[in-house]
Amino acid sequence: MARRPAATLARLLVLPLLVATACTGGGPRDGQTPAADVPGDIVVASGRDVTGKNGVRQQLIDAWNRQQEQQDSGYHARLVELPGSADQQRSQLLGALQSGSAHYDVVNLDVTWVPEFAEAHLIGRLSDEAVDDDVIASVADTARWKGQVYAVPFNSDVGLLYYRRDYLSRAGVQRTGPDAIRTWHDLLGLGDTLDARPPKGYEKLWTTQLAAYEGRTVNAVEAFASATDDFALTDASGHYTADLRELTDGIAELRRRTDKPYTLDSAVSSDEASSLSDFEDGRTAFLRQWPYAYGTLHQSFTEQRLGVAPLPGRAVLGGQNLAVNRSSQRAGKAAELITFLTSPQSERCLLDAGFAATRTSAYTDDRVRCTSVPASGGSPSASPTGESTDRMPRDTAGRPGYARGILLPALQRAVSRPRTPLYGAFTQTFTAQLGALFSDAPPSDAVLAGRLDEALRRALPG
Repeated sequence: MARRPAATLARLLVLPLLVATACTGGGPRDGQTPAADVPGDIVVASGRDVTGKNGVRQQLIDAWNRQQEQQDSGYHARLVELPGSADQQRSQLLGALQSGSAHYDVVNLDVTWVPEFAEAHLIGRLSDEAVDDDVIASVADTARWKGQVYAVPFNSDVGLLYYRRDYLSRAGVQRTGPDAIRTWHDLLGLGDTLDARPPKGYEKLWTTQLAAYEGRTVNAVEAFASATDDFALTDASGHYTADLRELTDGIAELRRRTDKPYTLDSAVSSDEASSLSDFEDGRTAFLRQWPYAYGTLHQSFTEQRLGVAPLPGRAVLGGQNLAVNRSSQRAGKAAELITFLTSPQSERCLLDAGFAATRTSAYTDDRVRCTSVPASGGSPSASPTGESTDRMPRDTAGRPGYARGILLPALQRAVSRPRTPLYGAFTQTFTAQLGALFSDAPPSDAVLAGRLDEALRRALPG
């Protein structure tokens, strides 16, 4: 597949951005498009890099800065990591861009935030060619709103199923590969097998993230989408479209998956960190987690003890997309930086470091290599003796061992959460209403579906 030169793609990004900034109504400093970029710092606002301090994101920015120094361009990119939870980061970015109090040029947005920031005219519209055919189709859709491109996918995410091969072997399970767990029926059946011959320290079949935050929303959407083909709570404009039948079926599926005989008790109050810890401690045989856990878990487990498979049913898509602040005085150069950070080579660096890359070529084309950062990518740093502490299994081309056969297909099949400018209201409502399912006296599926429907109609006008 042919690749566009970086400079060409940068122009495709820049020109529509400047037109949108000058012509689109609303937003801060409307119509104040600079005649030319102002040299100086290009500030990139982002959440925490899961690859750690001086992680792969910072290393890619450092590589771009080295290019700028060689060209004596007068530009320097600077990464600012926002503190707090994802909800707190969203609030910080909204406040900063609406008020102009923080001079961010590039913002790294959760995929669910793009409609909100686009609708509020806080980020500039980009050319359709800014997201090319190499970007995984499901991932590319997260960069668009109402048919227009507003961001470029940076790193993706998808739900996966991690499991203890050693636990299954001790319980007499003959097949422990990814193909052995295709449905939730398969998975729950293994619970009965493990209960008959429980390994030491084992408590329940699986754990996940069901605390009252985005983790509960993700798990619920995965259940709802698995219960109903082409399930969608909203239409292309973000309006509420679900019906009671779909909601009832989704709640029934979520109830089945989280049934107490199979689910670790602490899952109802767990987030990513606590569920990961419970799995590492051996309390469960299975864990629903994101791709970053592949590298983390292999610091403790060997391939003989740990396996990973696609999540049975449908898995939710996550990740972050890069967008340009409409008020940036360096919009053109900011777009050029985004082009570099999302290039095939950069995406390969992200994949090698433990992120889910957004481009198909990073997974399938051995000619695409990470040449911008050290060979270790964002993996743990070397020990004082010079020995690498990276224990992540890798294929012959240096990618994470599961990348091509498991991660890429999972991303291609993944479903998005509802796309709406009111996503914050949606997820807060969805999470709060579904909390009743995990109470001591949960209502019936039909009753809870009626409550959820009524609440969502208020939160998301039809």
